[in-house]
Amino acid sequence: MDTQNSAGTLYIVATPMGNLEDVTFRAVKVLKQVDLIAAEDTRHSKKLLAHYGIVTRLVSCHEHNEMNKTPQLITHLKNGLDIALICDAGTPGISDPGYNLVKAVAKKKLPIIPIPGCSAAIAGLSVSGLPTDSFLFLGFLPKKQQKQIKALEAIADQSATLILYESPRRIKALIDNMLKILGDRKAFLAREITKLHEEYIRGNLSDILKTLEEKEIVKGECSLFVQGRLEQKTIDKGQLEKILCKKLTTTDLGTSDLAGQISKEFNLSKKYVYGMILKLNSTQ
Repeated sequence: MDTQNSAGTLYIVATPMGNLEDVTFRAVKVLKQVDLIAAEDTRHSKKLLAHYGIVTRLVSCHEHNEMNKTPQLITHLKNGLDIALICDAGTPGISDPGYNLVKAVAKKKLPIIPIPGCSAAIAGLSVSGLPTDSFLFLGFLPKKQQKQIKALEAIADQSATLILYESPRRIKALIDNMLKILGDRKAFLAREITKLHEEYIRGNLSDILKTLEEKEIVKGECSLFVQGRLEQKTIDKGQLEKILCKKLTTTDLGTSDLAGQISKEFNLSKKYVYGMILKLNSTQ
């Protein structure tokens, strides 16, 4: 750490999600050398610190006191003290306390350095089997039904892989709402990542929901990864007529079912496709 600067540095330190061996060498070094560690839950963090022989002074900084603690921590930084911010698991500020502190420190133009490491969103995405070139992290959606549905409707057309966090008590309700709004997309559920009872479930959303419903109880924080909306196929009137003519001679589907299938596949109005089928039938 550079002791030449008059102001101290705020280090944003990622900590293990479960397995204590996932901490980085650099994180341990920083936690030993800073003057103060601001922790989401000091009782929880003491286990990690004791495991690595870290005796740095701890203070609490959680969602209920972050706004009040921020001015005090900024004063410490201005007085030349180095501070490490940690949360219970993973990277601070990512669906965990830390954003308000970082925002305030940045506004004061004081040094902020990330000490990278664990993140459930990235760890789960890396083994999901879903596209990783573009993804949208949504964290926890609203708990209330109507607000959650509106949030899902707002991202229904996103083509990026969707990443969400949810509690074990609400994960089934979330997936049920996703099925209604987004449809039965490919998905991946990671539960208890890096912990003793970690579990990974692959399949469509309906498959994952069925697996969860077969459990007597769901435990552990859940990370859900859902395929974004696939690009819709485009088709002109002439192409549509050719496809329908072929379908009419090779399928046993009724007019309504066939219209529904084709309209969904090519993102067309069912009424429009239905009318075209009737017209083709009348000319045959």
